[in-house]
Amino acid sequence: MQFALANAQTPEKVVDIPTRASTTQRMLVLTPAAPKATVILLAGGHGGLQISSDGAIHWGRDNFLVRARQLFADQGLRVVLVDAPSDRLSPPFLRGFRQTPEHLADIKAVIAWVRGQSKTPVWLVGTSRGTQSAAFVATQLQAPEGPDGLALSSSILVDSEGPSLLSMPMDTLRIPVLVVHHEQDGCRLCAFSLTSNLMDKLRDAPKKQLISFTGGEDVGDACNARAHHGFNGLDKDVVGKMSDWMLAN
Repeated sequence: MQFALANAQTPEKVVDIPTRASTTQRMLVLTPAAPKATVILLAGGHGGLQISSDGAIHWGRDNFLVRARQLFADQGLRVVLVDAPSDRLSPPFLRGFRQTPEHLADIKAVIAWVRGQSKTPVWLVGTSRGTQSAAFVATQLQAPEGPDGLALSSSILVDSEGPSLLSMPMDTLRIPVLVVHHEQDGCRLCAFSLTSNLMDKLRDAPKKQLISFTGGEDVGDACNARAHHGFNGLDKDVVGKMSDWMLAN
């Protein structure tokens, strides 16, 4: 299914692809002219964006990666914003699902679809809970089935409910890895002081970089998108630096 949003700077299309038996994966796709690479965006929280057939997003519009999708397209990147699959479109959505064989199969299918569109590099980009999906997939799949690079923003570094990035086999990664974090992130699962531990685990990544930010606005719950955790007020700067690094590596 495809639908163009008339008011978007870059046309947005809703694309549904088959993944597992009787399951489809919905994506919102932005394709600028002559894209240099593709970013597959994995939102945080429960991950159920509930994208309708007309492209409307019914949950997570404030999520950093969701609200910044046009900014990535402005940098010359094809953007693939991933929803929960068709068998996870009600609570708890992706909670308890992000490190499962089924989720791996879904994202593997997304990567395969992207590679069918272009020969340019494919990056998995996760924010907050989305980093648990992105890191899990990257540690389980090697290119071409897996991504060419990994970008992690506001990473989940401790978690009593499931694997954090520090408990995953990040030392097995052989692809470039970008870590982006706000130094004042107040979310208890994402303390900036622990990012050095994550960087240490990336010892076999051919290239790695930590880019940190300060300032912006801090509103509401410390783990929400309008707090420092979601880079509130810094979208253009964060996306610009992320895109520059990914395109250079």
